[in-house]
Amino acid sequence: MRDSRLIESATQPVIWISSGDFSAEKSGEVERLRRESALSLAPAILRLHELMYYHSVVDRSTKTVVNISIWESEEAARQMETLAPMSAQRLILEAVGVRFDAIANYAPLWKTETGWTPRPQSGNEVPEV
Repeated sequence: MRDSRLIESATQPVIWISSGDFSAEKSGEVERLRRESALSLAPAILRLHELMYYHSVVDRSTKTVVNISIWESEEAARQMETLAPMSAQRLILEAVGVRFDAIANYAPLWKTETGWTPRPQSGNEVPEV
């Protein structure tokens, strides 16, 4: 029996991923910089059209940093390529030793959904640093 939540030949969303790695001794500094980056990045990202979701994470165990955003189209995802605050943050992280992989925009082949809905928030909140 086919699960009705499986959507083949999906056309959206497009997943934008920026990832990098760093040395273990830089974990605390990288995490601090990523938290601080919310002050300039979050407002800029929230102004972009067709953004569905953005998440910035650091994994100390694998010594990696990943930025993931979900967009309604590839054209919309490509806005990240020219976002000045994002370019500035990349330079800041590279200065402390983060080595970034090539940025990728992934178009979906298929997707499945569980009905997850983000918790309601009071507005366009910027995390505290």
